[in-house]
Amino acid sequence: MTSINRTTHTFLVLIFFYATLLSHTTSRLLPEAPSYEGHEQWMAHYGRVYKDVDEKEQRSKIFQENVRYIESSNSAMNKAYKLAVNEFADLTNEEFTSTRNRFKAHECSPSTSAFRYENVTAVPSSMDWRKKGAVTPVKDQGQCGCCWAFSAVAAMEGITQLKTGKLVSLSEQELVDCDTGGQDQGCEGGLMDDAFDFILNNKGLTTESNYPYKGVDGTCNSNEESKHAAAITGHEDVPANSESALLKAVASQPISVAIDASGSDFQFYSSGVFTGECGTELDHGVTAVGYGASADGTKYWLVKNSWGTSWGQEGYIMMQRDVDAQEGLCGIAMMASYPTA
Repeated sequence: MTSINRTTHTFLVLIFFYATLLSHTTSRLLPEAPSYEGHEQWMAHYGRVYKDVDEKEQRSKIFQENVRYIESSNSAMNKAYKLAVNEFADLTNEEFTSTRNRFKAHECSPSTSAFRYENVTAVPSSMDWRKKGAVTPVKDQGQCGCCWAFSAVAAMEGITQLKTGKLVSLSEQELVDCDTGGQDQGCEGGLMDDAFDFILNNKGLTTESNYPYKGVDGTCNSNEESKHAAAITGHEDVPANSESALLKAVASQPISVAIDASGSDFQFYSSGVFTGECGTELDHGVTAVGYGASADGTKYWLVKNSWGTSWGQEGYIMMQRDVDAQEGLCGIAMMASYPTA
């Protein structure tokens, strides 16, 4: 081979190498566009079936728009959290929140009740009540807006375990069906303090197995309701707009909290410490079951949700803690409360 041929050959090899490298780099930077086939695969994975071709076409468009949003968000280099396609990817954000986020904020002045953890001076640097055996597996409220019931029950399950040493899954459906005399209206919404009042007046709550969750409003089953498995002695509010007070409380037991979970970033949250866009229009009841700090030092609240294990980090979210706003991220410090036993 002549020197000219060798030079030409080497040049062509280099062009091929750089072209291949550029192709691979571009494919990583520019995710494959969402497609009709992608929606088909998603439908198969989640067992989604539509009533007709028109609905399928509509849902496919929404799915593709959501995928584009997720990919755009994940390409942002300054975000500490990631989004992912989940079982809610064929719903608009309005559709998603309207069926699940039905927390009813207090319409009266903030409570001035006693706060038993006021004088706590030292708290652990981190806490995870799951590791202490005080948290039941993640549950799924489905398309019933009774997040308030799941939040209250999770807090009650926690204090019951701390007092008795036994972790018992308690009944959200009992609250949905039977706690309907005041603000709490089953799948149409409610609030945790009223749920605690009902449990107190009812002298307890039965188990999940006795009164299983159905995800729809039903008639109160008085026979099952009377089989109390756990009881509380009262409930207290955490002083509002104070993450330091909330920290004392969460260090002591799982706490019911209300948050603004209305954004698309919350709908598709997958991992990392959530620092995303949210306001303080409280619309969702969840449970703070711990706190800590990530590897880069970002402080977070560990929050148990009720959207099943396919959402978030197997049903949990880490939400940034100690933010500048006194209300806390997404208003998490505005309306926290807990049962006593």
